[in-house]
Amino acid sequence: MSALHAVGDSAVLIDCDDLDAVLALHAALSGAPPDGIVDVVPAARTVLVSFDPAILPADRVAGWIRSTPPTPPGARADADELTLDVQYSGEDLAEVAALLSLSEREVVNAHTASVWRVAFVGFAPGFGYLVTDSPRLVVPRRSSPRTSVPAGSVALAGEHTGVYPRASPGGWQILGRTDARLWDQDATPPALLTPGRVVRFREVS
Repeated sequence: MSALHAVGDSAVLIDCDDLDAVLALHAALSGAPPDGIVDVVPAARTVLVSFDPAILPADRVAGWIRSTPPTPPGARADADELTLDVQYSGEDLAEVAALLSLSEREVVNAHTASVWRVAFVGFAPGFGYLVTDSPRLVVPRRSSPRTSVPAGSVALAGEHTGVYPRASPGGWQILGRTDARLWDQDATPPALLTPGRVVRFREVS
């Protein structure tokens, strides 16, 4: 944690050294927040803490943040694990295999063998950016994005995997598709993929 920045009078933005630091800090701050904390939102290199200044003054929020030690990766609770069934017949599977110097079967095996965690959300409601400790599945985005990617598409880009919650433009490399519903505005929470959640992908015919 390098710096805290006030965002208006009801939020604090915390700079982190890297994504691992974001995950550790988010896990610690969201575990048992004091009364007055409204939300803890991770991003690629920052964590945003919003609060109600009528309940919790800004200086006490800053003190709480600074006194809360990050949660080591091994100490995170993985009980809320989600399995997504995927048909691995994506348009970019062969290209991903070529980029990684693997066979298509090896790409699928690596994707399903990896334990993924939702690092942060964005781009579209219900879209989670998932990361894993495996370095084998890092690929660039497509040089030419598609104007429409079908809902349920499971894809790779950089160090992340993600699932498109609805049809939208996108430049990620598509590995396959899932029938899982990623966003339901009537559910609590509406997003299936929430920060910190552990995800495994399972191949189905």
